[in-house]
Amino acid sequence: MLRCTGGVLVLFAASLASAAGDRAEPRSEPSGSVGVGIQRTMTLLATSTAQRRNRVRVLFYGQSITEQDWWKAVADDLRKRYPHADLDIQNRAIGGFASQMLIMPAEHDLYPWYPDLVIFHVYGAHDDYERIIRSIRTRTTAEVLMQTDHVTRWPDPGADEKTDKALWWDHMMNDVYLPDIARRYGCRLADIRGGWLAHLRARGLEPAALLKDGVHLNDDGCKLMASLVSRELVHRPDLPADPWKGMVRTFTVGKEVRWERGVLRMSFEGNRVDVISGRRANDASSSCTVLVDGRPPSSFADAYAITRPEPGPWSPLFIARVDHDKPLLIEDWTLKVTEVSDDGKRWRFTVTGSITGPDGAGDNLTEFVSKSGRVRISPKAHFTGYGTTRPPVGYECRWKVLPLHADTFDLPVVTDPSREYCTTLIQGIANGKHVLEIRTADGRPAPIQAVRIHKPPYR
Repeated sequence: MLRCTGGVLVLFAASLASAAGDRAEPRSEPSGSVGVGIQRTMTLLATSTAQRRNRVRVLFYGQSITEQDWWKAVADDLRKRYPHADLDIQNRAIGGFASQMLIMPAEHDLYPWYPDLVIFHVYGAHDDYERIIRSIRTRTTAEVLMQTDHVTRWPDPGADEKTDKALWWDHMMNDVYLPDIARRYGCRLADIRGGWLAHLRARGLEPAALLKDGVHLNDDGCKLMASLVSRELVHRPDLPADPWKGMVRTFTVGKEVRWERGVLRMSFEGNRVDVISGRRANDASSSCTVLVDGRPPSSFADAYAITRPEPGPWSPLFIARVDHDKPLLIEDWTLKVTEVSDDGKRWRFTVTGSITGPDGAGDNLTEFVSKSGRVRISPKAHFTGYGTTRPPVGYECRWKVLPLHADTFDLPVVTDPSREYCTTLIQGIANGKHVLEIRTADGRPAPIQAVRIHKPPYR
């Protein structure tokens, strides 16, 4: 049973619960659980000072509800409450993309950016919703604040799949599937639904009073949503640190790890390595080469990122996901439409890489794999607004391949000691045991203050 907002698509499917006709009981939430599952992020925010400004990345992700202006109020609230944090807050939500669609561009939007916290809400298939959460928790160290749905209709405890599929599905998603996903992947589930109902009942309002079109929020709805999300973002030093303390570990050079004859070597377990620069002495080396497991980081096939193709969603043609079968090069790619059928249902295209060159032709109805294997596009990735548009001949889609690695690097000069000067050496490799080696050309230690290892909590 799937639902996509934005006035685009409403579907219902029967492959949900093992006993679809039985109404499952909601799972109760323990009291005092506000802040559980997001305390690494909140600790970074709360412990930031004018002398030590912790870097924190927050990503809002989902569809049209998340695109609405309430997220800006939450972002402003964080900046106001934690003025010393070095905050980078972005919103990459895509209106109209339910979970079964959002799972495709998430490959480009979410995992490569590697946020500290993801604030997430999306409608759609519960299994694809879970796949997105699982990917966040297995491929990054991001914490996740999941949101239940706001209220568009009064809930009916007696509704089942036969009497009212939409209300039944709302119950299944909000009271059964989402709590289960949050529990299994260690996420915080914000009870937006409960807070929304309490607000309506306390003021004698109907659900429509906070909506502008039956689903999307009006100004009052945005204010309430911002309030309900912001109240979740609290620092709780009373909570155990065990669930998050080992996800990201910082090893101080000179203590936990040391230079030996111009080589810094350490074993680690995780999928991302950063180095933090210190102040540079006059005789310190600044140029370094890197090996991971005895190999240059560029030799790891997963240490690359493909950007979200442009033009973006709801253009005449949006390529929602680009995959690859062979190792990538750092280059720019162009897909060009060369033919369009009279009925607009089939088009042909070519792909060209700025280094690879012309790399084959295909169409939107079959799986495309380029000659080099550096481009693979599923028919499902061709998005034209649910068939409402067609791409014209000559239309172009573009994307880039960016490095998530550094074979060599020069340490930046530290000009503001309150900020961290961080360089990512490798990201996206298998979440397992590895050996890092940093070597200077002249045999002298480089001004690296610390090495930071990111280890996603789930495999």
